[in-house]
Amino acid sequence: MRDKRLVELNINAMVAGAKYRGEFEERVQKVLKEISEHQGELILFIDEVHTIVGAGQGGGEGGLDVANVFKPMMARGELNLIGATTLNEYQKYIEKDAALERRFQPVTVPEPTVAQAIMILRGLRDTFEAHHKVSISEDAIIAAAELSDRYITARFLPDKAIDLLDQAAARVKLSATARPVAVQELESELHQLRREQDYVAARKQYDKAAELGKRIEAKEAELKKLIEGWERERASGSAEVKAEHVAQIVSRLTGIPVNELTVEEREKLLHLEQRLHERLVGQDEAVRAVADAVRLSRAGLREGSKPVATFLFLGPTGVGKTELAKALAESIYGDEGALLRIDMSEYGERHTVARLVGAPPGYIGYDEGGQLTEKVRRKPYSVLLLDEIEKAHPDVYNILLQVFDDGRLTDGKGRVVDFTNTIIIATSNLGSDIIQRRLKARSAAGEEYEKTKFEVMDVLRGHFRPEFLNRIDEIIVFHALGKEEIRHIVGLQLDRVARNAASQGVMLTFDQTLIDHFAEEGYKPEFGARELKRLIRSELETTLAREMLGGSIGKGDHASARWDDKAERVVCERQEPPAKPAEPEKPDAAKAAETPPSDASKPARKKKSAGGES
Repeated sequence: MRDKRLVELNINAMVAGAKYRGEFEERVQKVLKEISEHQGELILFIDEVHTIVGAGQGGGEGGLDVANVFKPMMARGELNLIGATTLNEYQKYIEKDAALERRFQPVTVPEPTVAQAIMILRGLRDTFEAHHKVSISEDAIIAAAELSDRYITARFLPDKAIDLLDQAAARVKLSATARPVAVQELESELHQLRREQDYVAARKQYDKAAELGKRIEAKEAELKKLIEGWERERASGSAEVKAEHVAQIVSRLTGIPVNELTVEEREKLLHLEQRLHERLVGQDEAVRAVADAVRLSRAGLREGSKPVATFLFLGPTGVGKTELAKALAESIYGDEGALLRIDMSEYGERHTVARLVGAPPGYIGYDEGGQLTEKVRRKPYSVLLLDEIEKAHPDVYNILLQVFDDGRLTDGKGRVVDFTNTIIIATSNLGSDIIQRRLKARSAAGEEYEKTKFEVMDVLRGHFRPEFLNRIDEIIVFHALGKEEIRHIVGLQLDRVARNAASQGVMLTFDQTLIDHFAEEGYKPEFGARELKRLIRSELETTLAREMLGGSIGKGDHASARWDDKAERVVCERQEPPAKPAEPEKPDAAKAAETPPSDASKPARKKKSAGGES
């Protein structure tokens, strides 16, 4: 390409405005004539080169497209042409024309590595700095390449890294021109002080107005200093794009918190077990394993090509398997909405398996996408719950093998969905009868628990293939709930009822008789905590609802709930609000101090005469 001139030809611009037959061909001939006159000096570049196939025909018969016009000159070597297109469009348009294909030498341009993308960004740094009038640090360039490669999986380098750096520079420029938050807060405070000064001055409280005036002067001086510093910084153009600005853009685009760990988040991760136990009773082994996996991920010590963690929860119904998944979504991602739940019993037939990744082309539902892949593609930073996985068809396990091992899955449209930021939890009731028989499994310092787990694993191997089980990070057996756990759950559920009542303006308290009743009647080992929830809903919540709808208990009332043994039902009744404690009587000395002095006890004021002091 030395001593050559590269000229880009825009096919769309050539076609635009050609109304009559022959007008477009005339334009093409002028281009070819100029190329012939400068043969050996020009290299023609056409972006989206597949558009030359059919360009100029106009849908009519006998029209000559650009591709056929170029073929003779390319065959004679008179036209040096570089075209750019995607592999799919090359196969769709150019490969179908064998004569055109053999005149091109295909060169596959692979995606650059992260190191190569960093070099490309360094070359573009001056352009971005001149355009946005900011400086871009080396850390920001490295972060743009690394974070885009790690978190933006639907696009390619260097395009996604360039776009990321461009947005970060624009954001820094805008924040530099906008008034700082400290200035806005100080202006608001000054406005409030001036209003307060006007108020006290109108009521002739001049001493207080003078005091407020001094505070206003101090605040005005502080504001002036802040504004001068901000204007100097803006005039110097010293706004700098740093790695944290790039991380903020990635977080906004993907919803993934990729910023450095704050002190608050470190504390949250270190005490994750306590946060999970606020919603989950018992199950220490499960909580510990889940918390360790999350800490490993956020510390950056896990493999990037796998999901954050993959668990298989085993245990009877109602022992907290689904509740732990909900608690994890709320604790880590701040919202239960981060839990993506898929009921695997809906995929028990062979023909339903395709719904997970989407129907293939030509089938009904192709445009809708997969029920699994679409959920994760739209919310990659989430907890994926595969409920009752043993009820799914065996072909489903073949699909999940790739997800567990590589952290990715291709949907029916050919898009690769990233699972590397997802915690995957599969639940199963296999082996529940063994766990129920060993209800007191925790009493023997872990020996009985290990024995129970060994027996459950035998049942598991009889249902799942070894290659499926080997790809799961940890298989956790949940204990059956005992009476103490049920009593603890009673307290959690009653707290929930009290919060719901408080949202309607009713302060609800519970008698010990009610707690004892629910703890006794709600203990059904075969149903876990679900029987307790049904009992509280049918006996307590329905009774409270009737009383509120009937007007016996209204907004602002205090109410109590108790168990009536004779009537064998829950009684909800309104109570008088607790009286405020009487203030202790003040001693005589305090009373005397508070009593205003009488006129007789006031000191006599000196009288002034016209000539001075008397």
